[in-house]
Amino acid sequence: MIRLTLALLAATSLAQAAPATQVAWTAETQELVKNGDPARGKQLAATCTSCHGEKGISSNPAFPSLAGQLPTYLYRQLHDYKDGSRNNPLMQNFTAALSEQDMADLAAWYSQQPPAKSTKAVSTGFEGIMKLIEQGDSKRIIPPCRVCHGEEGQGEKIDTPRIAGQSAAYLEQTLKAYHDGSRHNDIYSRMRLIAEQLTEQEIRQLSQYYATLQP
Repeated sequence: MIRLTLALLAATSLAQAAPATQVAWTAETQELVKNGDPARGKQLAATCTSCHGEKGISSNPAFPSLAGQLPTYLYRQLHDYKDGSRNNPLMQNFTAALSEQDMADLAAWYSQQPPAKSTKAVSTGFEGIMKLIEQGDSKRIIPPCRVCHGEEGQGEKIDTPRIAGQSAAYLEQTLKAYHDGSRHNDIYSRMRLIAEQLTEQEIRQLSQYYATLQP
């Protein structure tokens, strides 16, 4: 595991030098997000319902569900849209007028909503992809998915999102965007380095697997 991690870190030195995000997780920024006002965030979220649902659960698989997501991750994504680190004309237009406090409040509101749940109670038929999830692939410098995203896809630390219960279509779309480099706001290019090694079948199976989880 240590060798695999070191190899991945070494590979990042070959990635683009430009910063993937302008967010610096200072004590002040972390405090801002921690103290976000969910009541005010609910009011701001009224303009988000057509894509992300009334309480953050999207009915359109092309758009992510935000309910139950880590507030730090949500804050950073909004910030990245606003400063152009993550490209999406619709979201860039929406975030243009948001203040730092607005983004923290929105993150607080969505993070406190009950997350989306899959229609499948048990994940089955994924035996072929479980090795990649649990052990990774040292030959391709792919760490186990569970190391960063958690045993149940619940997300961990500041910049690793919850992916359990997310739409399979959206997860697949995201992995493909990392794979071809069209999304590039991942810290240290880590998801791009991983996704570019995945086959189309692996991307599809990983997306379907995490969509079934209900931590």
